[in-house]
Amino acid sequence: MIASELIAKIEAHAPRELAWERDPIGLQIGDPNRDIKTVMTTLDVRPEVVTEAIEQHVDFIFAHHPVMFRPAKNLDLSQPQNQMYADLIKHDIVVYAAHTNLDAATDGMNDWLAELLGITQTKPILPNADGVTGLGRIGTLATPMTVAQFAQQVRATFDVATVRVIANDLERPIQTIAVLGGDGGSEYPAALAAGADAYVTADLYYHVGHDVLADDFVVIDPDHHMEAIAKPKMAELVQRWQVENNWALTRVFASTVNTDPYTYIF
Repeated sequence: MIASELIAKIEAHAPRELAWERDPIGLQIGDPNRDIKTVMTTLDVRPEVVTEAIEQHVDFIFAHHPVMFRPAKNLDLSQPQNQMYADLIKHDIVVYAAHTNLDAATDGMNDWLAELLGITQTKPILPNADGVTGLGRIGTLATPMTVAQFAQQVRATFDVATVRVIANDLERPIQTIAVLGGDGGSEYPAALAAGADAYVTADLYYHVGHDVLADDFVVIDPDHHMEAIAKPKMAELVQRWQVENNWALTRVFASTVNTDPYTYIF
């Protein structure tokens, strides 16, 4: 099959119009008309991920985070980022990114996060005009639990070293939960207005944390890398499409590289 067939399926599942205007989604590097047989999914496209792709003879990288957030100012290959681009081109690897459009899509990032956390009867926090797609999800847990108990569940679910909890009372019972993958601190007022008891998101800023406490709200921050759960989910999508469309792919798999930039010292 050719890369453009897979791209068309990704864009049917997560339409480009769902993405934020400033989000550089879509084809990042490579020829959409090249033949592909091996697909790898990843959260981030980093040099070590590209090394893995080359070693595994990957033809197509399906990424969540765009590899080219900012345009390259030169092609000086002594710079690791530029060398990574050169390696991708040299090995004829197509790179495609679905970011905020995959966040907003049905059966996308935020549905996957809600499902893993046991949040049911969900709807978007920031709905699009159709009322079905949109950023974030809000729903309910089967039974109430304390902030502390839920924070431990979040930590275990995403297999992260630690979580940051912003709350005035760790023993407060909570049941209506909002979640937004990635950097969602600025959207906490929307989660609060939607009726959430607590909000799971990442990269919460210090002063925003003070605002959360002043609003007597609860935010649990498990690290942006919680979105790594998308790697197997994205692979499952491609595998499902492979069966439905009788594609000639020989292998679809999730990257095994941990791209979390943080090291936690205890």
